[in-house]
Amino acid sequence: MRRGDGLFTTKDGTLVAVSGIGFAAAAAAATALVDAGAVALVSWGVAGGLDPALRAGTICLPGEVVSRDGTTFMTDHHWRELIAAAIASRHTLVAGKLLTSNLAIDDDVGKANAFRDTGAVAVDMESAAVASIAAARGLPFVAVRVIADTAVDALPRAVIEATRLGSVRIARLLLETVRRPGDVAGLIRLAQRYRTARRVLAAVAHTGVLAPFAMASSSPTRVA
Repeated sequence: MRRGDGLFTTKDGTLVAVSGIGFAAAAAAATALVDAGAVALVSWGVAGGLDPALRAGTICLPGEVVSRDGTTFMTDHHWRELIAAAIASRHTLVAGKLLTSNLAIDDDVGKANAFRDTGAVAVDMESAAVASIAAARGLPFVAVRVIADTAVDALPRAVIEATRLGSVRIARLLLETVRRPGDVAGLIRLAQRYRTARRVLAAVAHTGVLAPFAMASSSPTRVA
């Protein structure tokens, strides 16, 4: 259900914000959630694979989130372990580090360099922002990110152009695809990967394991 403040509330009372792409948008969304009463924060969505062993649909449940400047945020160990225990029998999980990059890493060379330089198994553009708000407010934080594009997948240029302003602009995507017909095969492959990732995200959400009951007994469903 959409609230008057632009946030959404699910049937169990969980607060949700759709942030868009990038650090600033994610930080603003996380701040809005905390101001609305969230007692813990989850960075939830897709990620790009950096470890070549990871396939689309693998769940990244990192022990730490790192930024390009080396800033590190630890995720809540107990909460993370509860989530892992609930879903490990049905889904492929990986721990390790999750890198947050200010810029999209859009080709296999860039991903290989990031994997080598940081040791992170996956990359997104938002989790460090959410983690920073959680740390500033003293709240539990975890990241749950599912691999969409793998380490060997290059992002089509049409996608990069269409998301440059922080959200997917469909009209721009179509225009760029017309301009770059060679991107069509890559777009189809990426769409398949994203469908796989979305199915896994939905399956995890339906397990009900994201609410940190152990940390928020006074209001267990007020989670972002």
